[in-house]
Amino acid sequence: MTVLSPPRPSATQRPPASLLESRPLRNPDASSPAVMTRRAWWLVVLNVLVPGSAQVLAGNRRLGRFGLAATLTLWVLVVLGVVAAVLWRPFVLTLATNWFVLVVAQALLIAYAALWIVLTLDTLRLVRLVKVRPLARIGVALLAVVLMVLTTGGALYAAQLVNVTRDTLGAIFGQSGPSVPPTDGYYNILLLGADPDKGRDSMRPDSISVVSVNAETGAVTITGLPRDTQGVPFAEGPMQELFPDGYGGRSCQTAHCALNEIFTEVGVLRDGAALYPDAKANGSTPGIEATKDAAEGYLGITIPYYVLIDMHGFAALIDALGGVEITVTERLPIGALSKGSDGELKGVKGWIEPGEQLMDGDTAQWYARSRYTTSDWDRMKRQRQLQEAILRQFTPANVLTRFQEVAAAGTHVVQTDIPQSMIGYFAELALKSKEEPITTIELTPEDGVDPADPDFAYVRELVHTALHPPTPTPTPTG
Repeated sequence: MTVLSPPRPSATQRPPASLLESRPLRNPDASSPAVMTRRAWWLVVLNVLVPGSAQVLAGNRRLGRFGLAATLTLWVLVVLGVVAAVLWRPFVLTLATNWFVLVVAQALLIAYAALWIVLTLDTLRLVRLVKVRPLARIGVALLAVVLMVLTTGGALYAAQLVNVTRDTLGAIFGQSGPSVPPTDGYYNILLLGADPDKGRDSMRPDSISVVSVNAETGAVTITGLPRDTQGVPFAEGPMQELFPDGYGGRSCQTAHCALNEIFTEVGVLRDGAALYPDAKANGSTPGIEATKDAAEGYLGITIPYYVLIDMHGFAALIDALGGVEITVTERLPIGALSKGSDGELKGVKGWIEPGEQLMDGDTAQWYARSRYTTSDWDRMKRQRQLQEAILRQFTPANVLTRFQEVAAAGTHVVQTDIPQSMIGYFAELALKSKEEPITTIELTPEDGVDPADPDFAYVRELVHTALHPPTPTPTPTG
């Protein structure tokens, strides 16, 4: 039996050329170098603009749809993030500083980078370089590789920044410390600057101040406490039981019974762990907790948290920020170690001259600590001036451009008991504080306070008035 095959369509019966060319990316005329070259450029560009689209149009549709879904998801997350940052900034800051969210973000960025590599290599396969014009082959391949490096490298760099952020937050901030509400509308934080070479408990703070942040406006008030203050009363707690009449008297075991010697009193000369058994678990030390109790009793305010700044690492942080701008009012020595009986300074390595200065970390440290040509009160003012300058310079743009350097310096500079759950909230307050002036109070003779014999009632009234200024009474008219 003869089997008849279907007749071959004649030229007039074949699909029209317009139908054959309606899908030139998937079914190109491979015999035309011009067509294949145009197709190659289109596929490479589409791959970077809308990852996955090249596969949907010319290759494995399943892979393409997966790439498109991943791309769409990324775009939606970015748009939602931008909208949320404008409308719900505190919520976004809380998410951005949550360790679990950071882990998820890092994993997604790495996965997307890997997907981009797969899609780019597959796009190069679809291009069929052997069919492209000879000179265009190099350009197409080079463009695809360059775009892959830029996009994949960007995603991997973002993943690295996320990892640095997570590690930095974990190294600085406590995981499970207590979160407390503001007191009388403020968060008060004990700020200590110290040399850690002597050990966390035995060191004596070089700088002691309290930063009060308005919980609504972010306005900052910095109160400077002279380190040599005598007779400081303690808030309710173990130190008040030991020194009911203030730090001093027969119970005091340090040389001068000054405020900055409380570290030594509690950390070395007494069993600090017995006095403050929960200190270590809450990310603090007995010496810090005792100093916090002293600052509370001195100022009459509640201080839930502390920040300890390593004065050596402080220089590295300033260098990471690109230096700090300071207006110097008087000539100060760099490196002076002592002053002879004839008034001659020993160990001077140079001088900080008056005028506008962009200081590196080492110079800024000497500016804050120089003591032999000025009074201790002048030194406190310079420390406060430096704190304010750094707060002004600690902008998102400045930090982001030097993020890894700032983060690395921060892990060696700062120790605190502020819990991670509070980071987003404090970050929001920090952004608000940029729009508010910084108020400073120096508890020195210039402000009517004698550190050798302070009037503590006057000090508490001074601080209360600064934090809660009286509302002006409107003048009656008519």
